[in-house]
Amino acid sequence: MAHPDDEFHPPATDDPYWTETCWFTFTVPERKLSGQLYPFFRPNQGVTSGGAYFWDAEPAPYGNSQPWNIRYGKNFWHLPIPDQPLSDIALANGIRYRCLEDQSVYQIGYVDPDPTDGQAPDIEVELLFTAVAAPNYLSGSHLDQPGRYTGTIALEGETIVVDSFGFRDRSWGVRPQFGLGLAGSPAMRGGYSYATASERDGWHAITMSFSDGLSDAESECIGIHGDVVRDGTWAKLAAGRRTVLERCADTGAPTHVALDITDELGRELHAEGRGHNKLGVHLNPNLFTWNCLTEWTFDGITAWGEDHDNWSATAARRFFRRV
Repeated sequence: MAHPDDEFHPPATDDPYWTETCWFTFTVPERKLSGQLYPFFRPNQGVTSGGAYFWDAEPAPYGNSQPWNIRYGKNFWHLPIPDQPLSDIALANGIRYRCLEDQSVYQIGYVDPDPTDGQAPDIEVELLFTAVAAPNYLSGSHLDQPGRYTGTIALEGETIVVDSFGFRDRSWGVRPQFGLGLAGSPAMRGGYSYATASERDGWHAITMSFSDGLSDAESECIGIHGDVVRDGTWAKLAAGRRTVLERCADTGAPTHVALDITDELGRELHAEGRGHNKLGVHLNPNLFTWNCLTEWTFDGITAWGEDHDNWSATAARRFFRRV
C-alpha cells in the first residue's frame, strides 16, 4: 500500500456526494500547449467521471477555447470505479495512474478509448511526475504539489516531448453539485494560480471571493491557501489577493492577472501573469473555470504556470452574460 493520501479514503459519511479527486496538470510552454487529467470519484455511488483536456493557442475556428473545438477534449461520466487502489488504477476511459514513490513520483497515462478506424489514437500520453516539494495541505482534506513532468504526448499523429514544471492536487470530502457557491461553500468564485521557476523558486495560491460576482470589486479574490518558495526556503501563505487586471473582450477569460502574497515568514511577493491560451469548461456541474497557461513575472524571475478563473454555475451565468 502507498501512503494513505495516495489511496482512496474510506468515506467518512454515507452522503452520496462524498468525492475524491486526483488531478494532474501539465504544459509544453514552447508550444503553448496545456493538458490535464481529472477523475472525479463518487465512491458512495460507485461511479467516477474521467476528464481529459488538451488545448493550445492556435487560432482554430471559433477560438480554440471550448471543449468542442480544442485539440482534444472528453469527459466521461458514470464510469464504474474499478476494484483497484488509487495508487495503481486504470479507468475505463483510458486514464492510468501508478504511484512509484509515496507522495513524490507518479506515472500517468491516457489513451483515447474510442475507435479510430485502424488509425493511431487521437491522443496517447506517457508522463512521469516527479515532485519538487512536499505536498501542502489544506484542512487535512486537500493537498497541492508542484513537480516536473517528463515524457511524451502523441497528439493527432505528432509526438511532443514534455519536460516542464506543472502541478497536481488531491481532495476528499463532501462536494455537492447544488448551491449558489463553489463546492458547497459561500464562495461564488475564486482562483487557482501557480508558477514554478525551479526547485528553489515558485509559489501557489488558492483564492476565493464571497461577493455575488457582480460588484465593482468582482476581480479581487482573497488568499485562503498556498505557499512560497524563495531561494529554496518554503513557507505557507499567510495572506494574498488575486486581481484580474484585464479580460478578453469576446469571452471574458482573464488575460492579465496579478497576485500579491505574504507568507508566514513575512516575505511579500508580487506576481503578474499574462495568459497564452485558455479553456472554458465545466469541470463538474457546479464549477465553471477558465484554465490558462500563464507566463508569470515575480522577483525579477520569469516562469511558466497557470491561472484558473473559477466560478460557481450561478455566478458564471450572472457574470459572463454581461461581459
